[in-house]
Amino acid sequence: MLRNMTIGSYYQTDSPLHRMDPRVKLVSVLVFLVSLFLFDSFLGYVAVTIFLCVVITLSRVPLRHVLKGMKVIVFLLLFTAFFNLFFTKGEVVFSWQFISITKQGIRLCAFIALRLIYLVIGSSMLTYTTTPGQLTEAIESLLGWLNFFKVPVHDFATMMSLALRFIPILMMEANKIIDAQKARGARFEDGGLIKRIKSYVSLIVPLFVSATQRAYELGLAMEARCYNGGRQRTKLNPLRLRVSDLMALGVVFGYLAVIIYIPSIAQMTGIMI
Repeated sequence: MLRNMTIGSYYQTDSPLHRMDPRVKLVSVLVFLVSLFLFDSFLGYVAVTIFLCVVITLSRVPLRHVLKGMKVIVFLLLFTAFFNLFFTKGEVVFSWQFISITKQGIRLCAFIALRLIYLVIGSSMLTYTTTPGQLTEAIESLLGWLNFFKVPVHDFATMMSLALRFIPILMMEANKIIDAQKARGARFEDGGLIKRIKSYVSLIVPLFVSATQRAYELGLAMEARCYNGGRQRTKLNPLRLRVSDLMALGVVFGYLAVIIYIPSIAQMTGIMI
């Protein structure tokens, strides 16, 4: 499962999304995540699916790479689907002993599963198309007004980008530990779900030690390069909004307007499936 972890990694390619201003991408992702909670109808999910498909196509990130990381949330999807499917009251469509499935439960199960999948894919598109350095600059620029209140915006942005950068590194380290333990006779794929979970507990200590060591080495490297936060720092390539960035931002807010108006359309047409 850990080998399929692509969340937090950067996919190197040349695409319109890779060339887009990171501030626009960050705002667009926030708008997209908020939009997922502004509707509760079939039409809303159709609009979100179309928008997300267009974004993935423009990013030129292979669909296989995007879906590869979804295996990580399979357990969460099944757990969420189970509770919504069997514990939602409403019009019963299937009943056997103490188990009952309702029409409302099926609808809620499908919608929440789609919403969770789109949350992961939508947020992953930001890291697929944006380097940690660009993400740091975007966060620092958007939150620059907090400097007036003596908030260390640069340090906060650096911390966020390093945390995202460490996700794929820790996954690679976990895979190395798994391979080393398999070579010594450990079995991670045998037995049921509970046994597999228990077998992964043995990864916690070596992975924690490795993460601590990497954090210590990173701190030494930054200190050796006289890193002092955002004080008196200049930028080689300062961020500048282009016409294409403004057009992309307009498209995103146009999408948000459509999502906001969809409940009214669904109510008028009676499409609430």
